[in-house]
Amino acid sequence: MQNPTPSVRVARLSIGVLAGAALIVGIVHNSPTFSAGAAVLSSGRAVQSQPATPWVGAWGTAVQRPVGGNEDSGVNWSQQGFADQSVRQVVRVSTGGTSVRIRLSNVYGTKPLRLSGATIGRSAGGAIVWPETFRKLTFGRSTSTVVPAGRELVSDAVPLTTSPLERLAVTLRFAEPTGPATFHRFALDKTYRAKGDRLSDVGSETFTESTNSWYYLSGVEVAGGGRPGRNTVVTLGDSLVDGVGATPGADSRFPDHLAERLAAARRPFGVVNAGIGSNKLLNDSACGGDKALARLQRDVLSRPGVRSMIVHLGANDLGAPQVDDPCVRPNPKVTAKQLIDGHRALIRAAHAHGVKAIGMTILPMKGALFPIWSEEAERARQTVNTWIRNSGEYDAVVDVAKVMSDPADPLKPRPGYVFMDGLHSNDAGNHAIAASIDLKAL
Repeated sequence: MQNPTPSVRVARLSIGVLAGAALIVGIVHNSPTFSAGAAVLSSGRAVQSQPATPWVGAWGTAVQRPVGGNEDSGVNWSQQGFADQSVRQVVRVSTGGTSVRIRLSNVYGTKPLRLSGATIGRSAGGAIVWPETFRKLTFGRSTSTVVPAGRELVSDAVPLTTSPLERLAVTLRFAEPTGPATFHRFALDKTYRAKGDRLSDVGSETFTESTNSWYYLSGVEVAGGGRPGRNTVVTLGDSLVDGVGATPGADSRFPDHLAERLAAARRPFGVVNAGIGSNKLLNDSACGGDKALARLQRDVLSRPGVRSMIVHLGANDLGAPQVDDPCVRPNPKVTAKQLIDGHRALIRAAHAHGVKAIGMTILPMKGALFPIWSEEAERARQTVNTWIRNSGEYDAVVDVAKVMSDPADPLKPRPGYVFMDGLHSNDAGNHAIAASIDLKAL
């Protein structure tokens, strides 16, 4: 993916990307429903009883329906899928351990996904893997598996000692045509493709094609790195979370910087990034995936050992009505009350699962180089932000609006912290957002 440029077309794309645990291995599952059984804490909040898990979400992404690329977002392979090819995806884990497993998603597949094999190993840069670190992944002790349409699959665990912030390469082999692929559009990292069975190839010569999206891979989980318990932090949101505006390949999203802070503090928490560019709280969209209220269970609460979620949502709900683009439809006007009610639903669901809910105020929107801002949307943003800051309904607050605001004009983003589109945070802004998070609140 090329980073957006301040052209009219990219302006439209930017609103499209704006503000946009199982312990049994080899298990196939749908997203579980909320359980009615709960204990009540002294605070009066219902918290579902959950067993301790040795697994931590060390890396993760939120998946979405196949959608084509263009000259601004770059090509992707989601619509055609794969046939007689190996796909190598390189990701940075936020925490380490002694065992590892992966999570695959065929949630948006139209037919069963047949996987002929999979490996994991240490990245040596680009598509290259250190040969002695390759591990074959199995699923119910088989090297091949089938993921039914609409389902997810967790691999068996394999021994592989990993360290916080190191990069791993996951290679998937598809001998048969997959059809359109469940994927994540804005990876800001390269995924590589090669013809035939290249599961154990070092990769310097065979993996010659690449895009900037992730395919089928939705999680990497580790065990053995710290105390058993609930040690996964999930960031849920739109393009502020997804990392639009960050330098590609540099791990400069604010969740990446948060993971670095946790590693430096020797806190064995994993950070999973469940942001989707253009995602909304209240409505689905073609490029932004399912609304956050619909994907909460799958992308957050079904991860292993979730202790807290950090939420940035609402900017696309407010901004999309000003941009009549197929990428962001449906784009009805929404009220501050509707957004607050949506946030309350997220909080209730998190608390019902014993998960802390940490709210982020909506970033400044005036000054973007595309028509996202209006006086009406600004009034709603201010109302929602006041509620997030002062209502006490979130367990903690990260005041992104304050961090990102220009001291000379608080309605606009701070110079030096904003990307060239006039809206999204750049690397410095992402660093500042992560630095403003109280680690004790996680």
